[in-house]
Amino acid sequence: MYKTEKYVEKLVHGEPTGFLNPIDVRNLKGKLNKNQYKIYSPTKDSEKVIFYNKKEPDISLYEIETNNSLRHQEILGSLFNLNIDESMFGDIIINDNHYYVFINNLIEDYFISNFNKVGKYNISLKKLNKDYLKDYERSYEEIELIVTSLRIDTVISRIIHTNRDSIKDKIKDKDIYLNHELLKRTDYKLKEDDIFSIRKYGKYKFIKVTNTTKKDNFVILIKKYN
Repeated sequence: MYKTEKYVEKLVHGEPTGFLNPIDVRNLKGKLNKNQYKIYSPTKDSEKVIFYNKKEPDISLYEIETNNSLRHQEILGSLFNLNIDESMFGDIIINDNHYYVFINNLIEDYFISNFNKVGKYNISLKKLNKDYLKDYERSYEEIELIVTSLRIDTVISRIIHTNRDSIKDKIKDKDIYLNHELLKRTDYKLKEDDIFSIRKYGKYKFIKVTNTTKKDNFVILIKKYN
């Protein structure tokens, strides 16, 4: 909880928190009254947001220009390779073969000077008005599945068409994240709005159980992030 206390201290001193993931958001809300903060969301449904209580955060939006097709994971990995703390950048958005990232202006000069490759591809950066994507809403592919259980290993094995033993291997290899943390248990039962990602297979949100079958299996709705 050290991070949470650090964010509380920033707000007390009138400073914005930096970009927070949903876990940080939940933890911080548990420490504050509603009148102690505002939330800055760069898009309509930003996953990473900033808490502040006075001046709006100082951020920038950059388009990553390239002639190649990039994946979210490649962009994220290249940002982490710069040794940038995750609170210094916001959502990575891929929309119609255009690639965008929000950054905290505290690292803008360093970002511009050093972020010149994604994976093996050279890139260039174009600064946009930070409100350019204000009305952007993430698109999803809706997927309906029939599963015998709401256990995460059962659901993932159904998504990627493999057996549950293979899911154990993926957990050992640190290939699966649940709600932005490494998954450690195969028997976790998914709840509404849980977010999980599988390396090389994408990111998903569990929406709800929509029905049950005559054999007492579950019909579930999940959304795959595009």
